[in-house]
Amino acid sequence: MSYRITAFMACLAMALVLLVAPGAAQAEPSGKLIIFHAGSLSVPFAAIEKNFEAKYPKVDVLREAGGSTKMARLISEVGKPADIMASADYVVIDKTLIPKFASWNVRFASNQMVLCYTDKSKFADEINSDNWADILLRKGVVWGHSDPNLDPCGYRSLMVLQLAEKFYNRPGLYEKLLANRPEKNIRPKSVELISLLQAGHMDYAWEYLSVAVQHDLKYVTLDNHLNLSDMAMNDFYASAKVQVTGKKPGTFIERTGKSITYGITKIDKAPNPEAADAFLAYLFDPEGGLKILKEMGQPPFVPVRTTAAGMAKMPASLKPLVTVSE
Repeated sequence: MSYRITAFMACLAMALVLLVAPGAAQAEPSGKLIIFHAGSLSVPFAAIEKNFEAKYPKVDVLREAGGSTKMARLISEVGKPADIMASADYVVIDKTLIPKFASWNVRFASNQMVLCYTDKSKFADEINSDNWADILLRKGVVWGHSDPNLDPCGYRSLMVLQLAEKFYNRPGLYEKLLANRPEKNIRPKSVELISLLQAGHMDYAWEYLSVAVQHDLKYVTLDNHLNLSDMAMNDFYASAKVQVTGKKPGTFIERTGKSITYGITKIDKAPNPEAADAFLAYLFDPEGGLKILKEMGQPPFVPVRTTAAGMAKMPASLKPLVTVSE
């Protein structure tokens, strides 16, 4: 089914809901809307915020970006109020927020891992999809990634390196690469690495393709066996495993490799549920938020997806825009 036909059907379904359920179209949403989201969503969500506030001028969107795990823990452990949480890994919502703080999880976009650099980077005129690992092993090359304990991009970066060892059949490659990456090159969130690249303080950094496109960075694309973009490769991706810190000090969670899937939910105790529902409806609209994501290098799922259990718990106004996919 084409993107255009799917968009028409989703919009038609939304219109039918409003006709059948007049209550859904009552008072215009207003007030502050608090959204926590992955740092990699900062650029598209800024554009979505601008369009949404133009559509609903009585709503003031307040966004806070950071590593997805960290943002989810601000809700679950610190008790910070939030209406919406969007994660670069939908599993973070499942493991950290459901069922105590949220009831459903919608998968709305994908991405892929790339190795970013600039014209200032050492060996910028030499690096390619075949020799990138050898470049990162060279003495004096400064490269980094985000903190795997706070940011999915961080543990996904490590997964790429593990998968490279297996795919290229180079035993010990993973440990050798980490030995050439000092701890100081690990930053709380992946977007912090961009300024280091642009200032010439770092040669290479692992990022999502969407982030590279949005910030006009040069990047090396990877084989589908490595870039975590292809659902058909999930069996191979699952061979990569990374230990990250758990909810309690001294505890750990094992993250297993899988294709990159972004998730979003409304917090059960959202301070402004009406505005949250309106924002999510705009985000899930193929001609609204999903179109913006696509234009900014981040492939959306059209329509967005949830589980049967999730669909049963979602607001009625959103259900026409979502499909069930286990």
